[in-house]
Amino acid sequence: MKRFFSSPNPFRPSPAWMVVSYIFLFIWAFVVLFPFYWLGVTAFKLPIDVSSGPKYLPFVDFKPSTHAFEELLFETENFVSRPYMNTVSIALTSSICTIVIGSLAAYALTRFNYQPKPGLVVAFAVCIGIAILLIHNGMGWRPAVIIATLIYLLVAVTIGRRFRGGLTNDDVAFWLVSQRMLPPVAVILPIYMMFQQLDLLNTRIAIIITYTAANLPLAIWFMRDYFLSIPIELEESAFIDGASRYQVFWRIVMPLAVPGLVATFLIVLVFAWNEYLLGLYLSGPNTQMMPQLVAAQNATRGPQWWNISALVLMMVGPIVLLAIALERFIARGILVGAVKG
Repeated sequence: MKRFFSSPNPFRPSPAWMVVSYIFLFIWAFVVLFPFYWLGVTAFKLPIDVSSGPKYLPFVDFKPSTHAFEELLFETENFVSRPYMNTVSIALTSSICTIVIGSLAAYALTRFNYQPKPGLVVAFAVCIGIAILLIHNGMGWRPAVIIATLIYLLVAVTIGRRFRGGLTNDDVAFWLVSQRMLPPVAVILPIYMMFQQLDLLNTRIAIIITYTAANLPLAIWFMRDYFLSIPIELEESAFIDGASRYQVFWRIVMPLAVPGLVATFLIVLVFAWNEYLLGLYLSGPNTQMMPQLVAAQNATRGPQWWNISALVLMMVGPIVLLAIALERFIARGILVGAVKG
C-alpha cells in the first residue's frame, strides 16, 4: 500500500498521483471537447430536434440529418462559397505577409543594434499628423505625404542631431507588442475613415492590410524569441567563409527557424481566420467572410443553431486538420524560449 502512494524516482509520480492526474485530465478533456461534440451533434439535427429540447445521442435521441448542409450549400444558391473563399484568400495572404515582414523585422531586432532618438520618433508622429491634416483639408494624399516627408527630413537633418537619448532593441520590441494591448474597437473608426478616403472599402486589399498590421506585432515577438535561440556562431562561421548577410539569413537562419515559422504562421492564421470586428466594418457584400456569415444566422426568426453549427464546422475543420498535420513543428516552435540558461 505504501508503494502505491510513493515513488522511488523523483521524476516519476507515484501510482496514486498518476490516478488522480488522469482523473483530472479526463475531466478537463471532457470540458474542452464537449462543446465540439455538441457542435457536431447540432449540425446534424433537424430544426424540430433543436427546438424540442436537448437531445444528446444520435440514432437514440434523434435521427441525424444533413438538412443544415443542404440548406446552406444547395437550397440557397450556395451563398457560403463566396464568404468561404474570401476567408481563405484573405487569411492566407495576410498571414503570409505577416510572416515575411515579421521574420525580417524580428531578425533585424536580434542581430542589429538600433538606437532611435525619442525626439525623432515624436517628429515622425507629428509629420504623420500633418499629412492627415492636409488630406482632411482637401489635399491629395500623394502631395500630402511628400510634404510631410520633406518636413521630417528637414527636422532630422537640422535639429535632429541635437536630440539626446536613445531607445534600445528591447524598447522597440515592447512598443511593437504593446500595439496588441489596444482593443480593435478603439481604432476601427480611424481605419474605416482612412480606407473610405482611399476608396478601398469593400476590397480584399484593405482587409489584408489591416489584418497584416494587426497581427504583425505577434509575429515579430514570437520570431524574435526564436531567432534569439539560434546560436550566432553559426552565422559568424558563414561570414568568415564569405557569405553575405542575405545568404546567411535565407540559407542558414531560415531553415533552422522552420518550426518557429510554422507555429507562428498557424497562430497568426487563426487570428486572421476568426477576426470579426475589423472584417465587419471593412467588408461588404463582395468581401463578406465566414465570421460575419455565422453572425448573420441570428435572423428575425431567432438563432438558427443548426445552420450556425454547420458553418462553424466548416470554419474550424481546415484549421484543425492543418494543426494536426503540422503538430510536430508546432510543438518544437512553441517550446523554444521556454527554458533559458
